[in-house]
Amino acid sequence: MIHQISAEHLTIERIGEIIEKGYKLELSEDARKRIVRCREYLDKKIEETEKPIYGVTTGFGSLCNVSIGNDQLSQLQINLMMSHACGTGDRVPNDIVKIMLLLKIQSLSYGYSGCKLDTVERLVDFFNNDVYPIVYMQGSLGASGDLVPLAHLCLPLVGLGDVEYKGKVMTGAEMLKENGWEPIQLGSKEGLALLNGTQNMSSFAVWALLQGERLSKWADKIAAMSLDAYYGLVSPFTDAVHQVRPHKGQIETAANMRQLLEGSEIIEKPKSYVQDPYSFRCIPQVHGAAKDSMAYVKSVIDTEINSATDNPTVCPDEDLIISAGNFHGEPIALPMDFLAMALSELANISERRIYKLVSGTRDLPSFLVATPGVNSGFMITQYTAASIVSLNKNLCSPASVDSIPSSQGQEDHVSMGANAAIKLYKVVLNTERVLAIELFNAAQALEFRRPLKSSPVIEKLHDEYRKVVPFIVNDEVMYPHIKNSIDFLREHAE
Repeated sequence: MIHQISAEHLTIERIGEIIEKGYKLELSEDARKRIVRCREYLDKKIEETEKPIYGVTTGFGSLCNVSIGNDQLSQLQINLMMSHACGTGDRVPNDIVKIMLLLKIQSLSYGYSGCKLDTVERLVDFFNNDVYPIVYMQGSLGASGDLVPLAHLCLPLVGLGDVEYKGKVMTGAEMLKENGWEPIQLGSKEGLALLNGTQNMSSFAVWALLQGERLSKWADKIAAMSLDAYYGLVSPFTDAVHQVRPHKGQIETAANMRQLLEGSEIIEKPKSYVQDPYSFRCIPQVHGAAKDSMAYVKSVIDTEINSATDNPTVCPDEDLIISAGNFHGEPIALPMDFLAMALSELANISERRIYKLVSGTRDLPSFLVATPGVNSGFMITQYTAASIVSLNKNLCSPASVDSIPSSQGQEDHVSMGANAAIKLYKVVLNTERVLAIELFNAAQALEFRRPLKSSPVIEKLHDEYRKVVPFIVNDEVMYPHIKNSIDFLREHAE
């Protein structure tokens, strides 16, 4: 299956499909023409003008006033890539690296960056042959784009850096030799085009949105199982209630809950109380707010991934080469902080439902075992969830409100968007873990309502879950069940 890189709008859903289904990439004829036209314009401009062009015939950052001779322009780009490869910390996961390659190719294809065609084509080769440059999470300020991670992403083009290829870590030079590829000879401005840009931040954001939407669907389903297991009320999800406060996500969530619980024998049983705790009663308001937040963040990231974000911007039609600030991460740093908070709230309210399920109320046994005392049951699952939720709260302190000047003050305001991306990545994984723990508890609690049945949808989910995680009769080692619950959320259609 082939995806053509073109000016056609690239959606986040399409990126998910490309990665999940293993599409290959190819440059459309229009994209190839735009790349070549921009490069030819830039080469001609260098020949015709004596005026310095930032990053093309000058140094970088605060060295922007240092002119570079024509005989050193290529070496300038190589030196840029080597000197900027200062990453450290954990590796960026391969699935996010693959998105980075796709987004970098997409951005360069618009014909505003001045890259040579063979350079972009080699990035396509990397993508199509599952070459994963080793990129490190830490090092980007999210200001001149993602200089450090993108340096690591692109070093293998010239035979430097390291990659993972065919399951092995090797040098960029070894990978090129194995494929019979020559190192790319970088032209003027190319190193800057490759290293400037927001593709590291954007890739984390795309990944987080794809995972967040999946987890949002799971949150509703798991909450519905918890509600029935807790012997909760369906009345708070009545449509009329939400029409008088018509937030889109709230209305959608209430409708989801009604649909998920339709046909439940437990829901239909008369209840002696008129209210549930907020963690049940306010599911539409909290889950819905998370949905609305994701929709906003998605609209921003959608714009970002369909943009040219390096510097300087080369505009052949206007006969302009402008050094400006499209690389600055602020437009997506703020939304990524916001998305982390939204997903954290899904975990936060989930942990509260876990607490209620193990609390020994509403005729459920303490800690969800028939003989508590000799058995601790699910007591410590709530501890684990609480620990994760507390960590999420720390991670939700916004990165985007910080700025540390760099490059001798030339880059005096930075977005810290890459740090927002790293925190967001961790929050996504933590939220998944908490939801998995809630499912573990909810499935256990539901068994204590037998012979009553929940809805067909919830009972089907329960049956599928029981194929990988058993009912716990007496105390046993719990962590494998939590791991299997996490895997279930990843592998089972939500």
